[in-house]
Amino acid sequence: MGAQLRVYRQRIKSTQSMGKLFKAMELIATSRIGKARARVVASLPYANAITRAVSAVASQSEIDHPLTTEPEQIRRAAVLVLTSNRGLAGSYSASVLKQVEQLNGLLQAEGKEVKTYLVGNKAQAYFQFRNRRFTKSWLDATDAPEFATAKEISKVLLAEFAKDFEDDGVDEIHVVYTRFVSMVTQVPTVIRLLPLEVAEEQVTESSELLPLYEYEPEPEKVLDALLPRYIEARIFNAMLQAAASELAARQRAMKSASDNARDLVKKFTRLANTARQAEITQELSEIVAGADSLSAS
Repeated sequence: MGAQLRVYRQRIKSTQSMGKLFKAMELIATSRIGKARARVVASLPYANAITRAVSAVASQSEIDHPLTTEPEQIRRAAVLVLTSNRGLAGSYSASVLKQVEQLNGLLQAEGKEVKTYLVGNKAQAYFQFRNRRFTKSWLDATDAPEFATAKEISKVLLAEFAKDFEDDGVDEIHVVYTRFVSMVTQVPTVIRLLPLEVAEEQVTESSELLPLYEYEPEPEKVLDALLPRYIEARIFNAMLQAAASELAARQRAMKSASDNARDLVKKFTRLANTARQAEITQELSEIVAGADSLSAS
């Protein structure tokens, strides 16, 4: 009985220590999520403005630009995967990787080769464990991304897109990331960056119309200058949304873990009290039995 009581006390102590760790990680994630959301909001005006500018140039000009023209045959696609460097974030990285598997299956079913580019330790570990090839990985801080990383990724992907198929180039570029909707909703999302898809949407206000531009020099050179910045802005915005989603998922996961740890402590405390009471009862029974035997003799 005493051994069982010691086991319960050890479990209570270890669970309390884990609960403190979970609570600390929850508080850290909570303190950082505000800044991450602010960075997402701050990046949207520039991303939206440059998207409108690129869309206006592409839709208002009869030009044949490689970045906006759909190739006759797409034979190889690049897929950029954004996950986290650390765990303890619930199903955040697993949801992204599941989306990647679905996308790769779809691309391969269409007869396309896939070149994969990874961001985050979780994605790299996933591919390495399964002996799957990937072209390049970036392991910078995923919960606090820097624009320099987005610029480097954009440069690598644009260089691959500029190559011919025979030179191991790609014909299209996809990004798989987690879109931040709210603190309780984050959606794994797939977007195609290139070739640029310009969708004509119905507008109701003149302010929503695409602006009219006079091009100096010709539109081709304008697109040459705008599209790299457009790709950088889109990738950086995806990284910021992924970072906010990661912190929100970690905050929820750590809150659930700390609540579970508190419940376990209560459960083990009740079991320890029951074991202690049983031990006391047994000791009293032995004392009474001994006293009875002495009085009888």
